[in-house]
Amino acid sequence: MNPGKSKGTIGRGVAGLLVLAAATALSVSGCQPKSAMDHPAPAPGARADRPGHVFVINLENQGFDAAWGADSDAPYLSETLRSKGVLLSKYYAIAHHSAPNYIAQISGQAANPMTRNDCATYVPFVPVGTAPLGQVKGTGCIYPASVPTVAGQLSAAGKTWKGYMEGMKTPCRHPETGAEDLNQDAAPDDEYATRHNPFVYFAAITSSPDCQKSVVDFTELAGDLKSAATTPNLSYISPNLCNDGHDSPCADGREGGLVSADVWLQKQIPAILDSPAYKQDGMLVITFDEADGASRGPRGVPGGTAGGRVGALVLSPFARGGTTSDKTYSHYSLLATIEDIFSLTRLAYAGAPGVDSFGSDVFNSRP
Repeated sequence: MNPGKSKGTIGRGVAGLLVLAAATALSVSGCQPKSAMDHPAPAPGARADRPGHVFVINLENQGFDAAWGADSDAPYLSETLRSKGVLLSKYYAIAHHSAPNYIAQISGQAANPMTRNDCATYVPFVPVGTAPLGQVKGTGCIYPASVPTVAGQLSAAGKTWKGYMEGMKTPCRHPETGAEDLNQDAAPDDEYATRHNPFVYFAAITSSPDCQKSVVDFTELAGDLKSAATTPNLSYISPNLCNDGHDSPCADGREGGLVSADVWLQKQIPAILDSPAYKQDGMLVITFDEADGASRGPRGVPGGTAGGRVGALVLSPFARGGTTSDKTYSHYSLLATIEDIFSLTRLAYAGAPGVDSFGSDVFNSRP
């Protein structure tokens, strides 16, 4: 087990709500998380006291002002959805380019030279040792099976997860080991990006049957949303290279950028918000992998903010719409939040002292 912070506790807020209080968690090396029985599932018909179904959507390459400001090209995101959720105004990406940010969200691992180059060649990670907080030292793209992820944690805890990758078509799709990644650029009939699918960079996942059953095409989401029982505890959603706003114009002729991303959100988000799982105990986080250009955040934030200020929007029955949190968060905070919700040990930089999971500033309402 990697050393890291034990799971955050769930405490009562000022208004008597039960909320995450991960900031009070102790940083204890090798500490086992408390049993999930410490937070038993609600009885049928009872209200949950915290999220139990988490949805994560990453868009691409926009800084905070462009995405969330008054002149945003995504009014559905920045106005309509913004009015329904909590805007995290000081939420930061951890690196440039895409791959290290996605990898950070599910493992807590930092960027390395190969991931900062978006793993143009799909090569194994070559470890040269370990660093504090469970960081593996070295470079490469396919992390060895000894490097854990939140996906493996959820499976071990009896929880469910899926990665829904738009345009992937074939489950667990990735290049052959050592081969060039041919999905770095979009084609009119293939806009899937390997680098936006963090699950395929971990041998513990790709070598397991879980990859075929849990890293699937986005088209499977609609069926899974039909009931809370069929909706995974973690749904990690990556739109294709046009719908995530990365390309502009798009390979298929669409405008791209925030305009196309906003159209996609307007089409897809209502199904999530109307789903039984979301209404029961859902949390939807929409953020960006990194800011555009060479922007970066403040120094001194655990794990770094070299990817710039991107912001994030949290929608949930536990969150009051139209509110804002100015607390500092990052992609590592998102991982810490997911792990705290499901009573899991925090991995790598998610367990760094000073990395907070979302608390009463975010979970500020009663479902």
